[in-house]
Amino acid sequence: MKTSKNIGLVLSGGGFKGVAHIGAIQAIQEAGIKPNYISGTSAGAIVGSLYAGGYSPQEIRNFFQKTSIFNFNRFTRKKAGFLDSEKFHDDLENFFPENSFEALPKKLFVTATNLIEGTVEVFDKGELIKPILASAAFPGVFTPIMIQDQLYADGGILDNFPVSPLMKHCDMIIGVDVSPIKKPKISDFKHSYNVMQRAYYLRAMPNAEIKFKHCDIIIQPKQLVNHGIFNSSSMDKVYALGYEEAQLQLELFLKNRKNDSGN
Repeated sequence: MKTSKNIGLVLSGGGFKGVAHIGAIQAIQEAGIKPNYISGTSAGAIVGSLYAGGYSPQEIRNFFQKTSIFNFNRFTRKKAGFLDSEKFHDDLENFFPENSFEALPKKLFVTATNLIEGTVEVFDKGELIKPILASAAFPGVFTPIMIQDQLYADGGILDNFPVSPLMKHCDMIIGVDVSPIKKPKISDFKHSYNVMQRAYYLRAMPNAEIKFKHCDIIIQPKQLVNHGIFNSSSMDKVYALGYEEAQLQLELFLKNRKNDSGN
């Protein structure tokens, strides 16, 4: 497939549903498309950084399968959250021994929320692992990360679809959103995490949909509404949903482009 010179890939937040990003990347690669600019937040920052680091979809999938989130040793009582984000540093260091944005084969942008200033910060230079941890620090669950005397948490709080960093660099942008929402029933709110998940979606989705117009292709597996952001038991299904939806949208895009060219 003939591709644009600079292709961007946007990866949204979405907790464990971020595994769908991996399936989408697999389909994108199989279509012969090679993004060279990546922008991600939260789960999208983790997947995006590994992809930008040159790891294959299978290697990224293995990372999610083998990394135990709710390990007893990661819990904390003295910080603002019950899982210590810093204790995931070693997991990422195994994949990023140089711990540097500049060492990545692809250009990467990672976004996080500055809790003090109430702004979105875009990281693309210098130390890599702390910005990834900050971007994925879901409020109330993972502890915020201190970077240069500022406190950062989940990038999805203010921008769950960080397309902006790519717009001045890319001729074509593919967006993958793994946070579709549906109207819940009152009976769905049985636990505190159900409320947290709903609040996350309500805050993130309107802003994301506005930004979809900046993408040439949008991949949003609708069936992900049936999977929770904290549920790791359905990774294979979530991966498949991302893969299948990406295949469908890529096929439609290529068909429409062929029709537009008159060939």
